[in-house]
Amino acid sequence: MVNQDSSPRDAVVATYRLRDRKDKLEARAEGIAVGLTIGTWTDLPAARKSEVAKHCGRVEGIRVLDERPDGDVVAEIDIAYPVANLNGTFASLLVTVFGKLSMDGEIRLERLQMPDELVRQFPGPKFGVEGVRRRLGAYNRPLVMSIFKACAGLTLDELVEAFGEQAEGGVDLVKDDEIFFTEAYATPEDRVRAYAAKADEIAQRTGRRTAYAVNLTGPVHSLRERARRLAELGAGALLVNVVAYGYDVVADLARDPDVDVPILAHPAVSGALYGSPNYGIAADIVLGQLMRLAGADIGIFPSMYGSVTLGREATDRLLQHLRAEGPHKPVLPAPSAGIYPGLVPRLYQDFGVDLVLNAGGGIHGHPGGARMGGRAFFDAIWAVEHGVPLEEAAKDRPALRQALEKWGMPS
Repeated sequence: MVNQDSSPRDAVVATYRLRDRKDKLEARAEGIAVGLTIGTWTDLPAARKSEVAKHCGRVEGIRVLDERPDGDVVAEIDIAYPVANLNGTFASLLVTVFGKLSMDGEIRLERLQMPDELVRQFPGPKFGVEGVRRRLGAYNRPLVMSIFKACAGLTLDELVEAFGEQAEGGVDLVKDDEIFFTEAYATPEDRVRAYAAKADEIAQRTGRRTAYAVNLTGPVHSLRERARRLAELGAGALLVNVVAYGYDVVADLARDPDVDVPILAHPAVSGALYGSPNYGIAADIVLGQLMRLAGADIGIFPSMYGSVTLGREATDRLLQHLRAEGPHKPVLPAPSAGIYPGLVPRLYQDFGVDLVLNAGGGIHGHPGGARMGGRAFFDAIWAVEHGVPLEEAAKDRPALRQALEKWGMPS
């Protein structure tokens, strides 16, 4: 027996796709609903049942999607988990809806419907789209972000020189590579100080100041203090490997008023969660829904265009999570991998103006270097904003012309 008193207004509804025998679906669903909430129902005395009823899960629906030749079916089941079982942490949410269940054969968490009562217990973005734009002074166009490549093994002077070349191209943000952990040559604090000075020097000449998204690294117990220190020193944003460190770690940073800089969420390790079509957790939950709840202001995810991609359907669901109306501010999407200047018109079409053009090879691989690589993106933005075909705009814009000669445009 399952609880008949809870409703989606006070429960998280999780939708799973699984494979099983058709005649076992009801028992399987009921076993999940009870097993992940109160453990057992039939063995409880009547008095005890009334006490625990509000904590018991409920089967909301069962749908057969496909029947296989071997007699198995692929089905979706909906289970409602009472909010009363949770404590406002991602640990409680994830362990409840997919803890031991994630090890129970072929089953995948596809959707999470969360009531506003629970959503409001998570911090959400501190800045969101408009707040990030205000901090960077960039309006009515996509932001341009350069990925700092070849970091490890460089001295601080060499790093500053590389940062300066990227900033000369006018990019809004330069972000660390997510794999940059070593402090053998320069600590994150050293880099923030040095890059800020270089950014000021360049801004005096160009009128545009490039911000630096520093990789927040170190033991978990020291991250909040380091984040505060980096913010105070002038970091433009904090790059966080969210899945590796944990959503609750990010939520603590987002709640802290002294961590007064945007959070840039990197998807490293997330493929281990969403990569299989039959196991794990759907990508839009991992990289969209949970990232926004945790407090990401900018969310990086695999683009639809590179070698490591999300499909169109998964991307659309992810964007819905980042942008939907709700208690929290919207998140700037940063589709990544395979981004180059010739793709800018397609990016406008697929994502609109509120996005981050996040490029590594598309900037550093430019024939004229990273400075020209950044300028090529702004040339492409100008062309789209003025309704000019890129090939036409490239005639008197050398940076864009060289980019199109190297990478072309999507077919």
